[in-house]
Amino acid sequence: MTETIGIVGGGIVGLAVGREVTRRRPGVRIVLFEKEDRLAAHQTGHNSGVVHAGIYYKPGSLKAELCTRGRELIQEYCAEHALPYDECGKLVVAVDSDELGRFEALEQTARRNAVPGLRRVDGAGIRELEPQAVGLAALHSPHTAITDFVAISRKLGEEIEAAGGGVQLGTAVTAVRRGPGGIDVVCGEGGQHRVDQLVVCGGLESDRLGLMVGGPKAPRIIPFRGEYLAVSAPKQEYVRGMIYPVPDPRYPFLGVHYTRRVTGALDVGPNAFLAFSRQAYGRASFTPRDLGNTLAWPGFWRFAKQHWRTGVTEAQGVLSVRAYMKHAQRYVPSIGAADVRRASLGLRAQAIERDGSLVDDFVIHSEDRITSVRNAPSPAATSSLAIAEYVVDRVEQAG
Repeated sequence: MTETIGIVGGGIVGLAVGREVTRRRPGVRIVLFEKEDRLAAHQTGHNSGVVHAGIYYKPGSLKAELCTRGRELIQEYCAEHALPYDECGKLVVAVDSDELGRFEALEQTARRNAVPGLRRVDGAGIRELEPQAVGLAALHSPHTAITDFVAISRKLGEEIEAAGGGVQLGTAVTAVRRGPGGIDVVCGEGGQHRVDQLVVCGGLESDRLGLMVGGPKAPRIIPFRGEYLAVSAPKQEYVRGMIYPVPDPRYPFLGVHYTRRVTGALDVGPNAFLAFSRQAYGRASFTPRDLGNTLAWPGFWRFAKQHWRTGVTEAQGVLSVRAYMKHAQRYVPSIGAADVRRASLGLRAQAIERDGSLVDDFVIHSEDRITSVRNAPSPAATSSLAIAEYVVDRVEQAG
């Protein structure tokens, strides 16, 4: 009989895993289950499109290792399939002396991660690269790029189907049962499917799916929403590449920044504020079950106690475009509130432990023929093809 591997999740990581299996093991059949009516419907389809170069991640971590490998693979994949890939570069800018300590530490991290082409520039160097930007010092990453992760996801899905696999849209997994002859994946009205091994890449639902397959209760996913502002056409060329702040290492988000899109658009954002739904992308979206799960997790309250001041600042940006742009104008003073409009909104699946600590690295759990990707925040899209290699290594060991 033909071996079958099931994959839960139609985001870029799940699709990359499916493609990697078909690439290595042509005789194995893939069945991918996606609850939405299209691929890349959630985190993959609402991210910034940035292909990260590895500046931020703890040296030796999975993030650092797989981001470096993943960037190379994404670049090669885009070239192979004529998909957009633009190395427009990035500046990480320190605008005042209070940030210089964090800036120095970030530079050391980036150099330990061998970020290609990295160099430090002063205020004059910033203006040479980005004439409208200001700052005391910056790290220039010329190989940080932008792409279209939705287009990549569609191509991955096409490759899975071309290899004889099945991509089942509108198919929500409601139960998983291990048995002596395989694993039964129950899909509501879609019936039951028998697979030999299962890979779960659930993104915003990864904790619930992890529990469904018998994994540990922690970490728990707490959803955060990020809102983007679109810069008006007359000022879209004020930023040539990307301009980022120096991040606070205590917090998982990189801060409001300027990002180019492969369409030529320029966005500001995202901010980061607690989301009241894991499924919907309206500013007032609310799902009682999702909010209830957040409030019932002790780790959320411990996290909130530590970071409530940051939450207040983020809330101001949610309520007021002027407050939002006050932070962004520290880097590009010539783009103000009158030059932007509210645009798209994304959701980030942030894993939080029971003690309130943020899970900073990718978490992949394997047991008894089931591999679960329990935490895959940014740079997961950049790292997706490398995560797939890592996961399929585990699948082959289990098989």
